Amino acid sequence: MVLGISLFRNLRINIFIYYFLTVVTFLVISYYFLNVLKVENIYLLAIILVCFVILSGIFISKLAIDPLSEYVKNLQNLSKETLHELNLPISTIVTNSQMLKKSLEDEKSLKRVGRIESACDMLKQRYDELDYLIKMQTKQEIQESFSVDILVEERAAFLGKIYPYINFNLELDKLEVYSDKTGLSKVIDNLIDNGVKYSKDSKIIDIKIVKNSLFIQDFGVGMDEVEVLRIFDQFYQSNNSMQGFGIGLSMVKRFCDANNITLSFDSSVDTGTIVELKFKNI
Repeated sequence: MVLGISLFRNLRINIFIYYFLTVVTFLVISYYFLNVLKVENIYLLAIILVCFVILSGIFISKLAIDPLSEYVKNLQNLSKETLHELNLPISTIVTNSQMLKKSLEDEKSLKRVGRIESACDMLKQRYDELDYLIKMQTKQEIQESFSVDILVEERAAFLGKIYPYINFNLELDKLEVYSDKTGLSKVIDNLIDNGVKYSKDSKIIDIKIVKNSLFIQDFGVGMDEVEVLRIFDQFYQSNNSMQGFGIGLSMVKRFCDANNITLSFDSSVDTGTIVELKFKNI
């Protein structure tokens, strides 16, 4: 962090100095040609000054971009190395907790190991998200073939540990797609989380895959037509008492648009909401 602050401070100083020298040189050249050499060909003078300005602009842009490019490259390398180093301890915790679980019999100890496994699952989730962000920033290929039904089962199992009081009813047809798996898992998590958040007294979330569509249905407070039209507005929340910043659905919409997925909502007040993701790239 200190290195970054020092870098930007020095960068600002260098750009200011060079910009100041450029302006002074520009004025000196103009004065020299007009008053010393008595150049009357204004077009020639204009061409010379334009060439000087262009060369100065190229140098200033290089002065500004090169250090930033090197700084970002170093951060990316550090992130990749850190990510690689995290993989070993996560795998070690998972393996040893599974072995320890087999040797335990009393319920209290099994619950403690279960909490360790849940915490490790959450840590692995953060690991996957960091890996995903690095790949996006470095423009690496993030598309792959996978089964949406298997992904939904995995996400429901993960969220079931966070919301043990919610009953996830799954009816999943087989659905193979070629898309961004990590991004879609974040979308599914967000939609299910919203369903739980606005379920009110209901403890049921229905999740179905029918043909090429994924449906996530809650039986909570629902929304009227005006709210449905505004849900993709960044920072909008239909219920201000709920936690969060209201940015989830706008991110979901951007992902669906970028990955050729049709996103639609069918909602009624005090009845609930059905979200449909229709996959076009099958």
